Parts: sequence; structure tokens; C-alpha cells
Amino acid sequence: MGFFSNLKNKLGIGGVKVDLRIPGQVAKADGVVNGSVVLTTKSDQDIVTITIKVLEVFTTGRGDDKKEKTFTLGEMNLPAGFAIKTGETKDMAFSVPFKILKSDNDELKEKGGALGAIGKLGAFASAEKSEYFVEVEVDVKAAALDPSDKKAIKIV
Repeated sequence: MGFFSNLKNKLGIGGVKVDLRIPGQVAKADGVVNGSVVLTTKSDQDIVTITIKVLEVFTTGRGDDKKEKTFTLGEMNLPAGFAIKTGETKDMAFSVPFKILKSDNDELKEKGGALGAIGKLGAFASAEKSEYFVEVEVDVKAAALDPSDKKAIKIV
């Protein structure tokens, strides 16, 4: 029985489940994402670290010319180094500060007037698009495949 429980722990089966709870949108001016991470488990586990990131996936181009880059806008670690027991649920609140990155076209758009029009045209021509996500990864001592959760968020 010990072999199978060890194998299940390594694969993350019956181990720690992560649920990320965040609002659907946050204000760009606030510069902070508030939420909580809910951990549940079906077996005793040791939590080493909990890392939360605010990510931007920036896409340019269309079709075969499409390029994608991922930027980390904010990151934090929650206090960890604790054990979670069978059937136990831990709800941990967090606040991750973030800073929006601007492309050259975004900076031109903000200037307004003729430069703003050039920025809008440039963004449209290169098909610039940004999507934002909040991601949490929990490092579990016994698991080779660490549990994580990722949710989309709108930054307005």
C-alpha cells in the first residue's frame, strides 16, 4: 500500500487541490489584485511555497506571423512551510501589486491627437492584443507535479 500512496503523491493524485478566487476585473489605477487561494487535500501533505503571479500575454501579428510573449506584471509568495491534514481546507487571502507595461503604440495612443491616431493605426496594423491572467502555483513536498490554477482577469 505504501508504494501506491507514494506513487499517487508524486503524480498529485488525491493530493492538494488549488482553487484561485479572484474578481472578474480590477482597475488599472488600483495596481493591486486581491483574492484568495483555497487549498484542500485528501491526504496529509507538506506545503513548501505558494507563488502568485499577475501575467500579461501580449500577442502581435495574424496567422503564421502570430507571436506571443508572456510578461510577469507582479509576483508574491504567501507564507508557507506548513502541513495540511486530510480533509482540511485552508483559505489564504492575498494582494498582489502589479504594474502595466506599455508598448510603443500604447504610449503614442495616450498622447492623443495626430500621434494618438498613429498609435491606434500601428496597434491595429500589428494586431496587438493583451490578455491578463492570475496564476498560483503551490509547491508540495511529496509531489513531482505541483498543483496550480490560472484564471483570466480583465484590467480596466
